[in-house]
Amino acid sequence: NKGTKAVVSTQSTGEGAEISWAAKAGDVFHSYYEIPFYHLIVELALVLFILKIIMSKSTGSPSDETPLTEKEMEKLIAEWTPEPLVPVGAADQELPVPVIESKVGKYVTIDGKECLNLATMNFLGMIGKSEIEEAAIESVQKYGVGSCGPRGFYGTIDVHLVLEEKLANYMECEEAIIYSYGFATVASAIPAYSKRGDIIFCDREVCYAIQKGILASRSTVFYYNHNDMDHLVELLEAQAKKDKKNPKKARVTNRFLVTEGLFVNTGQISNLPKIIELKQKYKFRIFLDESYSFGVLGENGRGLTEFYNVDRRNVDMIIGSMEFSLGSVGGFACGSSFVIRHQRLAGQGYVFSASLPPLHASMVLKAMDYFDKDLFAKLIDNCKIAHKALESIDTITVAGDPMSPLKHIRLIDNNSEGALREICALGRENNLALTVATYTSTEMFAKEPSIRLTINTDLTEDDITSSVQKIGDLVHQYNSRDISGGS
Repeated sequence: NKGTKAVVSTQSTGEGAEISWAAKAGDVFHSYYEIPFYHLIVELALVLFILKIIMSKSTGSPSDETPLTEKEMEKLIAEWTPEPLVPVGAADQELPVPVIESKVGKYVTIDGKECLNLATMNFLGMIGKSEIEEAAIESVQKYGVGSCGPRGFYGTIDVHLVLEEKLANYMECEEAIIYSYGFATVASAIPAYSKRGDIIFCDREVCYAIQKGILASRSTVFYYNHNDMDHLVELLEAQAKKDKKNPKKARVTNRFLVTEGLFVNTGQISNLPKIIELKQKYKFRIFLDESYSFGVLGENGRGLTEFYNVDRRNVDMIIGSMEFSLGSVGGFACGSSFVIRHQRLAGQGYVFSASLPPLHASMVLKAMDYFDKDLFAKLIDNCKIAHKALESIDTITVAGDPMSPLKHIRLIDNNSEGALREICALGRENNLALTVATYTSTEMFAKEPSIRLTINTDLTEDDITSSVQKIGDLVHQYNSRDISGGS
């Protein structure tokens, strides 16, 4: 009886399991009837697509398995044209490089010939000052030559902190950060804040470093015509209309305006008061590159904000170089602590590059001790004297603001790069160092060739007037030789 009961129990358990599986299967089929028909079509299409991918991977491409005949291979080889590693004619375009054999001060020795230097960015004459050189020597004796490490990895030296504090105080900002290379400063600062999907408005004549920073940010960029505020307003209005159509996207899109204080490519000064006015209306952040205006413009050399007497807090970040007016190496950025501290983790040139060699930091600290109202006033006076004298030459045009130490000279007739280089070569023969503004092939916009003349505080009024007269004579000499050669 017990065995019979066990068999009956087992049979009933099996039957119950079969009934439960049947019930589950019925539920599944019933649920399929309740699913919308288009869901089944989509699922079926996905299954077929996955099967097709699996089959194609397993079988491979028939063309890959079919070997080429000897004739087909010869035909492919004959049709193939390799691209040269170096562009055709590049070797012929290589220009001779003048070799400097002295300090780059008021005078410079080039290929054994001493020349008055009108090509240096040493605007305040810091190169060659004995006290600055002594500060560099003392720094080398104390710290060695290099830092050999990024700021976050045993590359922060006490002179870095002292310099950052001094720069912040001088620029009347909360905090400053220094980089080991001027080019990398602005090229790192821009992508530290502006990312893909953000919007940048930028003057089309900005320097190459800014262009590279914008490219690295992968942001959407709108270039406005050089110093053309009306064109900038048009671009801002167009973006405002787009924002109204998609307010959800507009709320998460950051907007920046990037410009130079003093444009190295034109010698013009940016219209900062108008830009600040537009900032209040259209709500964007201002990044101002003062690499060439720091130590040049303003009563105390503080740059464009002092020059226009505007509140420095209206500019979100000021970027500068220590390679021109300060006569050293490196760059800096300053602003509010909230803005600047972000770069200590996101500025690639700061995080991943070896820090500024301590000798250069010591040089900058000593160079800033020379900052004086009379020094800046003398530079501006020299710029005005040079500009007025250049405008008197009827064979050239001069571009740049009268107060700018950067002047771009172009020939009225036959203004080609080759002609300008010949004039510069004639200048070296006559003890005058001149240089043609050089641009890379990857510039965003083509530049008109020019001789870039630079003015500094070491020049006397007689130096300037005699040099400008000599430039007029060189242009006349070139034109006369060109005419006689052509005839």
